[in-house]
Formats: sequence, structure tokens, C-alpha cells
Amino acid sequence: MDRESEISLVKAAVCGDADSFTELCQYYYPAMVAIAHSIIGDRHLAEDAAQQAFAKAAVKLPQLKRKSKFAGWLATICRNTAKDMFRNHRMLSDADELSTVAAKAEDIDEIMEVREALARLSDTAREIIYLRFYDGLSYEQISGILGISEQAINGRLRRAKKELDRYLKGEGFRQV
Repeated sequence: MDRESEISLVKAAVCGDADSFTELCQYYYPAMVAIAHSIIGDRHLAEDAAQQAFAKAAVKLPQLKRKSKFAGWLATICRNTAKDMFRNHRMLSDADELSTVAAKAEDIDEIMEVREALARLSDTAREIIYLRFYDGLSYEQISGILGISEQAINGRLRRAKKELDRYLKGEGFRQV
């Protein structure tokens, strides 16, 4: 979606056009799930958080001052919603999580090492990793959502990958 189309949809949504808001939701849903997933660590709860963020955004939409900043505004709502959900919901116990992952994975140790490495990243680094690699967004799309340049995204991704690499090598991860 190009900038002009997005702004046009946002303006129409602010004026009460439900179809325009639905189109914005459909476009940004995967990115919002990725942002929430980077915070919560559970895909299903992340989907719930994204849906709640859209519901909050629908209510707050008339308060949006800069229509061109919709994606960043929505991402902030999603981050806050995910953080609230994370605080208010207790995640699966370690034993339950291990048994669930073990049933689906061949090498639980490697999965747990990667999860631990991701958890050690800063919030911003983890978020950009999820947007790029879990959701498969382009630099241009991430730029529109986070409101930073593609060069900044490239730099953040490089630093995050180096940090992951250092941690995993330090833990003896054999596939780095």
C-alpha cells in the first residue's frame, strides 16, 4: 500500500468509513501480530493483542492528529496492549511449554537457546527481528510501521543479528 492510499484510507476511516478501517486492519494485521509476538512470545496471544489493538485504535481514531503516522500510532497501541497482556496473563509454565515445544520439535535445546537469545535482545531489536524474519516484511514496510529510515532498519537488524550470533556462539550453538 502506498503512502497516499494509506492516508486516504485513514481519512475515510476517521470520517466513519468502516470499510476503509477494515482495509487498514487487514493490511497491518500481520505486522501487529509480529510486534505483539516479539513482546509476548506466544503467537495466539499475539493475535489476541493485535485484535485488541485494532479495537482500541477504532475507538481512538478520531484523536489521530497526523494521518500520515497511522502505522506508527497503531504500532504504539499494539506494543502497549501486548505489554499489558503480558503483565496480566501468566504464560505457560516452563514444564508445559517444554512439553508443547518438545512434541513439535526435534531438538528442544536448540529451540530454547534461540528463544533465550531472542529474549536477551532489547525490545526494539527483538521487534525488528520479528517484523523482518517472522513476518517477512520488507525494509520499506518496516520503515512505514516504525517511522524510521530503511538505513536505520538495516543497522538495527545488523546489530541484532550480531548480538544473537555472539550469544549463541557463547552458548556453543552449533549452527551459527
